Amino acid sequence: MRLRTSKKAEETLKNLQGLVHLQPNILIRLAVAMSLNDNEPVDENKYKDSTGLEFNRATLTGDYDSVFKALITMHAGRQLEDEEYFPKLFKAHLERGLELLQEQYQYAGNYGKFVLQLAAMGE
Repeated sequence: MRLRTSKKAEETLKNLQGLVHLQPNILIRLAVAMSLNDNEPVDENKYKDSTGLEFNRATLTGDYDSVFKALITMHAGRQLEDEEYFPKLFKAHLERGLELLQEQYQYAGNYGKFVLQLAAMGE
C-alpha cells in the first residue's frame, strides 16, 4: 500500500531534511508522533493534495506498523478499517505533524534547541 504526500509536505520534508539531516521516513515518524500528541481530531479532509512524494507503507511505519495503527486508532477514538488507517488517517497525521514540526524548528531557531524541545515533549 502506498501514500502520496501533498506538494507542501514534500517541500517541508526537503527543508527539514536539509536542516536536521534526518531521512524523510524518520521525519515522517516524528511528524506523526507530534500530530498524535495534539488532542484535537485531525481533519482527514483537509489534506486532499497528493502531488508530492510517494512512499510505501513499510518505509513509513517499518516494524512499528501495528503500533502506529493502535496509536492512530486510539487518537480517533473508534475502530478503524485498515484502508482508513493507511493511507487516509496516517497521511492526515503526517501532513499536520509536518506543519507542527516545521513550526517547532522555526521556534527553536537551531538544530540543538530543536532536539532539546523534541526531547522535552516526551516528558
